[in-house]
Amino acid sequence: MNMPVALVDDDDDFRAALTQLLTLAGHRVEPFVDAPGALARIDRDFPGVVVTDVRMPGMSGVDFFHRLRAVDPELPVILMTGHGDVAMAVDAIKAGAWDFLTKPFPGDALAAALQRAGTARALALENRRLRAATADADAALLGEAPAIRRLRDMIPVLADATLDLVLEGATGTGKEHYARLVHRAGRRGRHRFQVVDCATLPPTIVERELFGRDGTIARADRGTLFLDHLDLAPAELHHRLAQFAETRTVGAGQRDACPVDLRIIAAIGEGGAAALSPGLYHRLAGVPLRLPPLAERREDVPLLFAHLALQAAERHRRPAPPLSEAAHAAALRDWPGNVRELERAAERFVLGLEPPAAEPATPETRPLTERLEAFERAAILDAIAAADGEIHAAIASLGLPRKTFYYRVKRLGIDLRRARGR
Repeated sequence: MNMPVALVDDDDDFRAALTQLLTLAGHRVEPFVDAPGALARIDRDFPGVVVTDVRMPGMSGVDFFHRLRAVDPELPVILMTGHGDVAMAVDAIKAGAWDFLTKPFPGDALAAALQRAGTARALALENRRLRAATADADAALLGEAPAIRRLRDMIPVLADATLDLVLEGATGTGKEHYARLVHRAGRRGRHRFQVVDCATLPPTIVERELFGRDGTIARADRGTLFLDHLDLAPAELHHRLAQFAETRTVGAGQRDACPVDLRIIAAIGEGGAAALSPGLYHRLAGVPLRLPPLAERREDVPLLFAHLALQAAERHRRPAPPLSEAAHAAALRDWPGNVRELERAAERFVLGLEPPAAEPATPETRPLTERLEAFERAAILDAIAAADGEIHAAIASLGLPRKTFYYRVKRLGIDLRRARGR
């Protein structure tokens, strides 16, 4: 793992030796002789791990750790201690330090600690990036796929245009949502957005409920008429809508005709244009637009998932769980229901009902340390579940000292609040 490591130790020989060891291991080491010098270089966006001695003149390693907590509580700090400083290091672990190593320690112990800490740091920064990228974003148009960028750019162009639109796309791609965005962006946004589900409208009431002087179309005057599932409507309704698209009047007969000023936005399924008569399609498709399925914009799925999970957490008044691993795992799955299906999966993830993760590596393919950590994590979670969330009972069943239990929980990254709700 090519990771930045801020190494702080006042012992010149030890600092030089450890710098060489970590450099040979592939890390980018920045050595510091004291804590104030390191503090001047480390900010909230530092992408690596801090390794610091505890006993140093001036500012101690523990004081340095507390100062770093103020900079970024998620920054991993590994403490190097002498035998007499273990109690101090344990207290720092309770306060949020990542780990401590008692001198002299083998190089592989530091390498393992750095591996875990570096992975956690990368995930923390990725979570922040996902949150920042999705802040105040619109789920249907989030992403950088060329088709999505074009749809975003089209909204201000279409907002006050007089052209009708046909939106084509598979189920769950956000056709109605896009239509509402176009509606709200222009002068018609002050008036009604009337939705007609053409697939379920009973034929016996079409003329009265849809085309009457007080019907649905008339109520959309100066606003937008959204014709959903137009490709699934019967031929008779297609014919009547083609007439309306030409005359823009409602009412029975010419003497009773009442003009209506509205924009029509029609939604059809993938390939649905073939189900429309040419007369109707060409009257409505002043601008035909296609909303792409997620299969054509997989690069956008992590951002979409993160955004939808944050929205779900806000709706359910829950803290958002770590997003990065789940968001990137979501990109590996197929989503035939598109954004709508992804939204439901994100909600289940926030509620702890369905973590959308990729298949884990089998024990035969993982390093021994990962297998042991996975076993230990599972044992702790199972004990908490068996104790119905009672932590003291779980500690007793595991036969661990209380301090050791909390140290293991911290080291393994277990969220006790979520574990209680399993």
